[in-house]
Amino acid sequence: MRAGQVLRISIKGLSTNMLRSALTALGVIIGVMAVVALLSIGRGSQKAITSNIASMGTNLLFIAPGTTTVEGVGQGFGTALTLTSEDADAIAAKISSVAAVAPEVSVQTQVVAVRQNTRTAVVGVTPEYQSVRNYPVAEGDFFTLADMQNRSAVVVLGSSVASTLFPDSDPVGQTITINGYTQTIIGVLVSKGSTATGSLDDRILTPLSSLQMRFLAQTTSTGEHVVSIINVQVASAGEIDTTIQEITALLEERHRITPGNPDDFTITNQQDVIAAMRQSTEVWVLFLGVIAGISLLVGGIGIMNIMLVSVTERTREIGIRKAVGAKKSDILLQFLTEAALLSFAGGGLGVLAGLGVSHVISGINLTGQAIQTVVSADIPILAVSVSAAIGIIFGLYPALRAANLKPIDALRYE
Repeated sequence: MRAGQVLRISIKGLSTNMLRSALTALGVIIGVMAVVALLSIGRGSQKAITSNIASMGTNLLFIAPGTTTVEGVGQGFGTALTLTSEDADAIAAKISSVAAVAPEVSVQTQVVAVRQNTRTAVVGVTPEYQSVRNYPVAEGDFFTLADMQNRSAVVVLGSSVASTLFPDSDPVGQTITINGYTQTIIGVLVSKGSTATGSLDDRILTPLSSLQMRFLAQTTSTGEHVVSIINVQVASAGEIDTTIQEITALLEERHRITPGNPDDFTITNQQDVIAAMRQSTEVWVLFLGVIAGISLLVGGIGIMNIMLVSVTERTREIGIRKAVGAKKSDILLQFLTEAALLSFAGGGLGVLAGLGVSHVISGINLTGQAIQTVVSADIPILAVSVSAAIGIIFGLYPALRAANLKPIDALRYE
């Protein structure tokens, strides 16, 4: 039997009961729609996380202090007081591949405006922090080297802090109180969203020297000023590995760490952070795909059920066709084609529905974060391919049952 004849007979068989065929295809439509929509949400979340990390700057290294131990129990990453502003100055002066260095110190504290207050992170940074960590200013200005040298009482607000403290007015030029000290607002940062570690907008930046003098005057036994992290921007991506080795050697020398002893600091490559986050989000995307695949599996079971009913209803038709010369393979191919048509049509419509859902929900604000969806070409191709495969797999048993009917028994069937 020719392919055109098989297709024509299959379409006629499905069209004899359009409502039943449509309801069967609906199960596949819903399954494929769920696959496309959930995978697009997963891919969107993955892209948002990696882009937010990348927005912190390029070619970055993060140097954090080691871990303190109390009674044999580690107190957590970065709790040791082993990094100093002087370490940052040495890195900037002695490592030629370093483009810029930006040390920082952070403290959680209560901040008070005229009628509002909030608890947030006050971060002491240098002017280089703005370019190293890619923090453009939306309003006003960033503080300067003169502000740093003069320990000026100035701050730059993150966008969420600005909206919390000054919901109805422009914060630039106004003042806030931090731990009893009055600080003048000179700028508001552009919103950068959130990462897995929290909001990048829920912070206040102030000159490092000002914070060390007023809020957190921590020094080492030699009188050097403690910092919580040193951000290093490398001139080019190709020099990152070499730069890590040079910084490690320099800090080991400065901290008097002898060979064989563990370092009291940790250097993290930004690309390693992005790779780790991408790997963890791949698990999330896979989990969403499995959830959606369950509904697609249910649609396949619906196809099998309806095809079994169809074989039972058309037993006499099968007997007549076999009696006039139809081969077993012809009957098998006909019912497989019907099942494949149902699943393929449902898959195509499901992709369109999934794309529509992805478009509609993209940008919806949920718990303070906008949903981001990304539909790459592999998602609809995968969804349609899987739906077609499910149609053939679940249609195989009914087709075999129809093909194995004996003509005499089929003709006697009432």
